[in-house]
Amino acid sequence: MTQKDITFVADFLTEHFNEAPELYNRKGKYFNVERVGQYLKDEDDDLVSPPNTDGNQWVNFLKNSTHLKESPLLFPYYPEKSLHFVKRQMEGVIDQCLQKPADVIGKSVHQAVCMSLYKTSQSEDSTPQLFKLPFLWNDKTSNIHYVLFTILENSVSKIHILRRHTDTSRSVSNGILAVEFGNFLNNSINESSDSRWYSCLDAHFYDDETITVVLKESVEQEEKERVLAQLPLS
Repeated sequence: MTQKDITFVADFLTEHFNEAPELYNRKGKYFNVERVGQYLKDEDDDLVSPPNTDGNQWVNFLKNSTHLKESPLLFPYYPEKSLHFVKRQMEGVIDQCLQKPADVIGKSVHQAVCMSLYKTSQSEDSTPQLFKLPFLWNDKTSNIHYVLFTILENSVSKIHILRRHTDTSRSVSNGILAVEFGNFLNNSINESSDSRWYSCLDAHFYDDETITVVLKESVEQEEKERVLAQLPLS
């Protein structure tokens, strides 16, 4: 080690491990610990070297604000505590805030209808993801919920539209239907049905009356055609 290295170590020990007689009555707290590490200890004890907040602009701002000083919207400040302590306090407050809505929402949700969309093998490990790109839309004018989705296994050229009335006691006609794109963009009847086949890449509601779909040409060539289409819901 060079003399410079020894000096660095000596300075560190001098600064952070000075004897602190005022701490002698606290068990195991005879020395000033390194100031960063004290914040990371998972303990409820006060910090050995709490920060100096005299020049902190935020602390001064709060002290001088009569409205913010006691505001319940501000999380309380614990200058004597470690980050672990503050984290536990904050988690407790958040859990308390979320518990009531969770109870209320949980008790209000119930199953309105059950539909079997497809069957899979018994082994979950070999079951591929078949349900893709579900998109939800709420038509507030007619009070109807819509769900757009595709099923990958044997209907990549179809988009399924599920609709339910927001009033679960009421039903709507054609609760679920499928729109097949296939080769509808072929220019003539002479084209082979396999030459230009389209599958749905994505679908969203554009407004209450229209669905926007992104179609992909299903061919082996590198440059597959993409089509952006507007589909009237009617």
